[in-house]
Order: sequence, then C-alpha cells, then structure tokens
Amino acid sequence: MAYTITTNLLIFLCLISISKAVRNLNSINNQDESSSLLVDQVGICSLLIETQGYTCEEHKVTTEDGYILNMQHIPKSHDGTKADKPPVLLQHGLLMDGGSWVLNAPDESLGFVLADNGFDVWIANTRGTNYSRGHTSLSPSDPAYWEWSWDELATYDLPASIQFVRNQTGQNLHYVGHSLGTLIAFSAFSKGQTLNMLRSAVLLSPIAYLGQVSSSFARVGADFFLGETLYWLGVHEFAPRGEAVAGLLSGICKTPGVDCFDLMNSFTGPNCCMNSSMTGKFLEHEPHSTSTKNMIHLAQMVRSGTITMYDYGNIYDNKKHYGQLTPPVYDMGSIPKDFPMYLSYGGLDELSDVQDVKTLLESVKDHDPSKLVVQYKEGYAHADFVFGVNAREVVYDPMIEFFKNY
Repeated sequence: MAYTITTNLLIFLCLISISKAVRNLNSINNQDESSSLLVDQVGICSLLIETQGYTCEEHKVTTEDGYILNMQHIPKSHDGTKADKPPVLLQHGLLMDGGSWVLNAPDESLGFVLADNGFDVWIANTRGTNYSRGHTSLSPSDPAYWEWSWDELATYDLPASIQFVRNQTGQNLHYVGHSLGTLIAFSAFSKGQTLNMLRSAVLLSPIAYLGQVSSSFARVGADFFLGETLYWLGVHEFAPRGEAVAGLLSGICKTPGVDCFDLMNSFTGPNCCMNSSMTGKFLEHEPHSTSTKNMIHLAQMVRSGTITMYDYGNIYDNKKHYGQLTPPVYDMGSIPKDFPMYLSYGGLDELSDVQDVKTLLESVKDHDPSKLVVQYKEGYAHADFVFGVNAREVVYDPMIEFFKNY
C-alpha cells in the first residue's frame, strides 16, 4: 500500500511540474505565427506518404464551430493505379494524428494496404494535432481554442470530415476508427449522425465504456483528478510533446535497463507484434496535443463507468449547458440495428479492456447479427491494431473482405 501511494504521489508531482513547464516553455506545438507557416508547408503527405512513393493530396476541412482540420488523400496505389473501390476514411486515436496509419512499412500500414487494394483513402486529423491547429478566429495560444472534449469531436470534427469526403467523391464511404476514433463514432451513431453518408464502420480497439480500464497509468490519472488539476492551473492544452514531457521521456529512455518499447506497453497493454524499431519513428512523429478538457472527460468515463457528455461538475453548469442536472447519456442501444459494423478487440488491451468491450457488446445485443461482425484477438493489445507487423493478415485482410459486402 505504501509503495502504491508513493508511486501515485510521484506521478502526481511529476505531472504538476510538467503542467507548470508547459505554461512557461514554448513547445513545438505552440509556435509563433511565422513558424506556423512552415507547418502548413510540411505535412503528413510530404513526410510520410510521398516518401514511400505514393501520390498524396493535402486538404483543409472547416468544422461548423470554426476549427480548420488537415486531411490527406491517397487517390492511387503505389503503382499509380487510380482507386476503383469506395472511399475509406481513417480516424486516429487519442494523442495520435493521421500519420499513425502510415508509420509502418507500406505492406504493414493500413493507409497503404487499402490504397494498394484499390480503395480511395482519406485520412482525418482531429483539432489540436500538429497540422490541424487552425481556426477561423482563435489561436492555439488562446485558452478558448482548447475548450472542447470528445463531445465536440463527435458533434463537429467527425461529421465535417465525413461530409467533406462525401462531397469530394460523390460516394458514401467506409469508416475505420481506432480507440478514440471509435468513441466519437459510437457517440455520433447513437444520435443518428453521419449514418446516411456511410456504408459501414470498422471499430478497432472499440471504446464506449472505460470503467474497467486496466492500464495503471490511465487509472491513476483518473483517480487522482490529474486532468482537473492541470485545468485548474490554467493548462488548457495537454501537450505531450512539450519540452518538459519530451525531456522526461528522453531521460527515461536513457536509463539503463529501460526499453521505451515497454514504456508504450505500460500504457496500452503488452503489445505482441510491434517492431521495436518503431519506437524511434513513433517518437519522431507522435504523440500530439489534445485538450486538457478532453482528458478530463475520458477520466470521468473511467471513474463513472458510463458514457455521457462532459460533466461540468455541478448541477448549475450542467443545467446551463444541457437543460438538465446531469450530462445526457449516449445510448449505444440506439445505434440503428441494421448499420454494418465490424468490431475488433484484443485480449491484452489495457485501454479497450475486454470487460468494457463486453459491456459494449451487451448494449448492442439486439443488433442485426448479419450486420455485426465481432473479431477477438487474444494476443493483441491496444497499439497492435495500428502498428502490429502482422496486422495485415490478422485484421486488415478480414476487414477488406467485410468492406466488399457493402
């Protein structure tokens, strides 16, 4: 017990010191106006996609609430053959950006695998990530820029991205989400949003409930209200690539006997199938910022075991925002029963925990069985679904067969 308390206290103090440093130091995510122009010129296309020999286009998508999102389009296979299958939109997870879909080798990265199978590939990037920091009136240096949680990602970012692809292609599309990308999809689907523009949805490491999360880092952060503490200190941007956090990770990685590949495992579960050489490339391009409010919202899910809108913490603010004393619930059972979904989860995943996935599956038990495919991979953890060297054979090939039905 004493060891646990000491460990939790050290983590708590560490994050407090990080929060102070983030407020006082310029991170690569909080650059001045002159350097932000360079960010617009160098993006995922030039850094990760064109370098592998693929054609890539950069697009801008503006949400209804004024956020300007970056999107990548891979219209052809590696050999230059134009896509002849429907569009697919890829939505990344928490603290990631769209680059996560193309970080591995071409025969291992879902973005490239889909393109080489003839699909028209579109890659979404949520607000606050390195190349989606634009706004029609706000700057990332304004606290108001960061006043959002995954509620807004489900209400604004996801519909805007899907609508953009629908407008550009004239076709309904397939959707693939990982982790947070599944949470915002489930939430939108439960309200009937975007379904008229989609053919199907693939949800990897599906998250709708977090009450049974077994990741010690996630659990400690939620139980000690660390997100709330950062917010109270005035840290509205949760910037894992800020100087303080980067220095912390660098120091840990240099400690004898510490493997940074295992550091990722400690967050996500013991990933079976990631190449250890991925660590350097991952740290070069990931992770990305999100809002502190978003981290608070996720922590609320861990503590409560429910899936609701953001809880403002008192009946007065909840009443002001929602017209009721408690935040509204996202009802997973209201997802249309005939909407095609493919859910794939892992037995070693400590973020999308097996017990939470079972809760989700129970909530959609009345779904048309011919329109719901559930894949369970006993040896997979959270990151394997995106970075696993064997994910093509284990997950992507069956996914493509699923797409062919719709």
